Amino acid sequence: MGRPKRIVLLRHGESEGNVDETVYEREPDHALSLTRAGRAQAEKAGARLRELFGDERVSAYVSPYRRTHQTFLALGLDPRLVRVREEPRLREQDWGNWQEREDMRRQKAYRDAYGHFFYRFTQGESGADVYDRVGAFLESLWRSFEDPDHPPNVLLVTHGLTMRLFCMRWLHWTVPEFECLSNPGNGDMRALLLGTDGKYHLDRPFERWCTPESYGYTG
Repeated sequence: MGRPKRIVLLRHGESEGNVDETVYEREPDHALSLTRAGRAQAEKAGARLRELFGDERVSAYVSPYRRTHQTFLALGLDPRLVRVREEPRLREQDWGNWQEREDMRRQKAYRDAYGHFFYRFTQGESGADVYDRVGAFLESLWRSFEDPDHPPNVLLVTHGLTMRLFCMRWLHWTVPEFECLSNPGNGDMRALLLGTDGKYHLDRPFERWCTPESYGYTG
C-alpha cells in the first residue's frame, strides 16, 4: 500500500466573507473571492509548501468553492509534480443559500449554546453532517492508498471547520474534544505525519478555548 508520508490540510486565505458579513446577503458563499490579504496568505503558504514538498509528487484535493480554488492557484506549486482534483465533500459547512446578517448572528449564538457539532443551521448543515461527508471522503482517500505508486504527499485545500472534522474523524476524537478546538487562521495549515509506528500523528495541535468534558471512558 502506498500510504503518503504526510497529509497536509490548508485553510483558504482570507475571503470577502471574513471581512464583511453583509456580503452573504448578496453573493453565494461558494462564489466569494479572496481578498488581497487572502492572496498574500496563500502565497506565503505556497512558499512553505514548496519547501516542504521539495521535488516530491503531490496528490491535491480542493474544495469546489472559489476561494479555495484561488488559494490553490496562488500556492504556485509545480504543475508537473501535482495531481489536482476538485472534491465537493471538502466544501464549507452549508449555512443555507443567501444569509441575512442578523439572522445568522442569532443562529451562531444558538450554535454556541447548543454545540457546534450538533446544531443545524436553518436550511443548512450541522457539524455532524459535515463529519459524515468528510468520513465518506476519507474512505475514498484511503482506497487511493492501495496504489503502490501513490504520491508521498497529500494536500487538502479546504475550510477551518472541515479541517477540524477531518482530524476528528481520522484521529477518533470525541465530540467534547472537537467542541473545545478553535479554527486555524486563514492560510494556516496542519499536517498528519506518518510515524515509525505506522500511525499518523498531528504535527501540532489546534488551539483550545476550553478543557474538554470527560465522559468517564477512554474509547
